[in-house]
Amino acid sequence: MILKTKISTILIVEDEVSLRNALRDKFIRKGFKILLAKDGEAGLIIAVQEQPDLILLDIIMPKMNGMIMLKKLRQGNKWSKNVPVVLLSNLGADDEKMMKEISEDKLAFYLVKSDWSLDGLVIKIREKISLI
Repeated sequence: MILKTKISTILIVEDEVSLRNALRDKFIRKGFKILLAKDGEAGLIIAVQEQPDLILLDIIMPKMNGMIMLKKLRQGNKWSKNVPVVLLSNLGADDEKMMKEISEDKLAFYLVKSDWSLDGLVIKIREKISLI
C-alpha cells in the first residue's frame, strides 16, 4: 500500500520580486506547492480563494501592508482565523504597536528577514505546518 503524502501549499506575499522568486524556488525544491502575490490586496484575495496551509507574509508592502492583510484575514471564516502566518520584515522588533498586534495573534510568527537563511526559513515553515 502506497500512502500519498499531502503536499502543503504556501502563499508567499512579498513585494520584492527577487526575494519572492528566491522563496518560491526554494520552497518548490523542498516539495511545497506555491502561490504568489505581490501585495496584501492580491494576497488576501488569493488566500481566501485558495486557502493555503500557511501564509508567508511581508509586512511592508504597497496597496495593503501585511498587518492590515492579517487583520482582514482573521475576520473571515474558520479557515482564515486559524491559518498559520509567518510575518517577514526588514524592520527590527522594536515597533511596540506592531509587536503587540503580532503577539495577540497566536498563529502568527514574526521573523526579521536578515536574521534567517532560506534553509532556516524552510525548517520554521515545516514546524508551523506540522502543528496544523
